[in-house]
Amino acid sequence: MSGNLPVVTLDGPAGVGKTTLARRMAESLDLAYLDTGAMFRCLALKLGPGAELLPEEELRARCKEWTFSIAGKGRSAALFCNGRAVRGEVRTEEVGMLAARIGTVPVVRELLKAAQRAMGEASPLVAEGRDMGSVVFPDARFKFFLDAAPEVRAMRRLRDLANRGEQAELTVLTEQIRQRDALDRNRAVAPLRPAPDALIIDTSQLDIEGVLGVLLHHINVHGGARSLHLSSPA
Repeated sequence: MSGNLPVVTLDGPAGVGKTTLARRMAESLDLAYLDTGAMFRCLALKLGPGAELLPEEELRARCKEWTFSIAGKGRSAALFCNGRAVRGEVRTEEVGMLAARIGTVPVVRELLKAAQRAMGEASPLVAEGRDMGSVVFPDARFKFFLDAAPEVRAMRRLRDLANRGEQAELTVLTEQIRQRDALDRNRAVAPLRPAPDALIIDTSQLDIEGVLGVLLHHINVHGGARSLHLSSPA
């Protein structure tokens, strides 16, 4: 890889397993972990429905009321908003749809991109999201793009919810994922697509351990974790 910023990016659509894999990678590589999707979700929850329709300057001012930071590495890594840990309340399907909507607004992406970039320049990390390798960290050392069919992702989401004691309809989950895909892939600013130099992995026939093995093998072949820890942020 030609990038010189000690960052690993993990991009892909909703429900492809990015969060679990990014946490596992951060643990294996002893790096900080940045969940950029949680940043959008947190803002969406605080701003509420219809925030994407607000006048630009009002939305900019409201977004600036919240600042993000990360602490810890691997499994102990946590995202904070105004000093408070971002918790599971941002993980609902409803908040996910709100986040997809505000993610189409240029001013929101501009402000969060600046915050994300600052965190990546301050510390080596694993960053997961939609446009980490293509927009936020184009000079990242390692870039990956994960994908899977909407039906596969919906089934995985259904299992995750069942494991938490929550019920959902597979058809509803599939449609929600298709809607989020449409918003992410068709937005005018930073649409969801692989970076030109990203390694693209179809996870449809792989479990988490299988995908993690592919990711870590690729990093090891191209310098390993040592190349990230010995690098100085640009």
